[in-house]
Amino acid sequence: MISQFFVLSQRGDNIVFRDYRGEVQKGSAEIFFRKVKFWKEDGQEEAPPVFNVDGVNYFHVKVVGLLFVATTRVNVSPSLVLELLQRIAHVIKDYLGILNEDSLRKNFVLVYELLDEVIQGGKRMPGTAVTKSVVATEPGGRMREEIFVDIIEKISITFSSSGYILTSEIDGTIQMKSYLSGNPEIRVALNDDLGIGKDGRPTYDYRSSSGSGAVILDDCNFHESVRLDSFDSEKTLSLVPPDGEFTVMNYRMTQEFKPPFRINTLIEEAGALKAEVIIKVRAEFSSSITANTIMVLMPLPKYTSRASFELEPGAVGQTMDFKEANKRLEWGLKKIVGGSEHTLRAKLTFSQESHGNITKESGPVSMTFTIPMYNASRLQVKYLQIAKKSGTYNPYRWVRYVTQANSYVARI
Repeated sequence: MISQFFVLSQRGDNIVFRDYRGEVQKGSAEIFFRKVKFWKEDGQEEAPPVFNVDGVNYFHVKVVGLLFVATTRVNVSPSLVLELLQRIAHVIKDYLGILNEDSLRKNFVLVYELLDEVIQGGKRMPGTAVTKSVVATEPGGRMREEIFVDIIEKISITFSSSGYILTSEIDGTIQMKSYLSGNPEIRVALNDDLGIGKDGRPTYDYRSSSGSGAVILDDCNFHESVRLDSFDSEKTLSLVPPDGEFTVMNYRMTQEFKPPFRINTLIEEAGALKAEVIIKVRAEFSSSITANTIMVLMPLPKYTSRASFELEPGAVGQTMDFKEANKRLEWGLKKIVGGSEHTLRAKLTFSQESHGNITKESGPVSMTFTIPMYNASRLQVKYLQIAKKSGTYNPYRWVRYVTQANSYVARI
């Protein structure tokens, strides 16, 4: 239904932005703000809550000076979308306590998670699943001295029909879970070439950063226990971890990065009431890494009545299904090894002749997955240092990475 969602400040600054379908051109936020700011149509001084520009429908509500906006190219109920925008604003306010530009920027990761939960529902996998202890006790029942640091990244990418990246974004979290006795001080060292803020300009509320490195984060915020004394010079975080699991750092990145998967889709008519769909998925990461729980989804024309499937020879651990109720193709893969390519062919049967373009009535193709020990941003934990209590004190350290699809969409 909704293609894009964004929140703008009174100055037109883009505070929150999410592209779900990849069908609206870049720069829609600027087009919207310019249109609203200089609205002079129909003898009105103020823009109506719903208007159309070059085939794109813009819906907006103003809440405490912030503009909550949704875009779409399809015909949807204006009252439904406007009500959704109001409810999103209320939900965010309930979680943040106060709704303003500053609170949105400081809590951007939580805002994106809330937004995706409201709009995408249960499609995403919980990021904290990887933070569970592997072995929490030694033989004999004694607590094992260990600490877990998990770098969890949720990526959003939109590809054009020709395979070019239209939008890309990473929402990342550094999670920590400590089973250390005595609460020793922890030092976490990140990339030497880490920069904060677009073009290296700092956007967090602590100290400045030169930001000239290769890994540039747009925004980040830290747990209150984190000390940043040596963050600028050494990119090191110091803290005494509180009991239980907590978030050390949240970050967001829109710098261009290499996508883990490429999706190619071809639709060919095979007669008046038939067509064939070919979907290819290629893993662009190292062969030493394996993705799991992959699901590829493709909406089909509403007059599709049946679909039969054909996989590549020797394919195992894959499932195919045609959901007739919502006219959707579903292709599940248990795992994909880096560097490999997988192909699905689907023969479609229609209940009526197509009087339009089948390609335009299908898709976009979306994908969900989890890739352990892989992170697209290249943010790394160089070392995890624990203050020694004695010469024999040497707790176990676990640093783990995982990348998940937040919104992974390819136009057809």
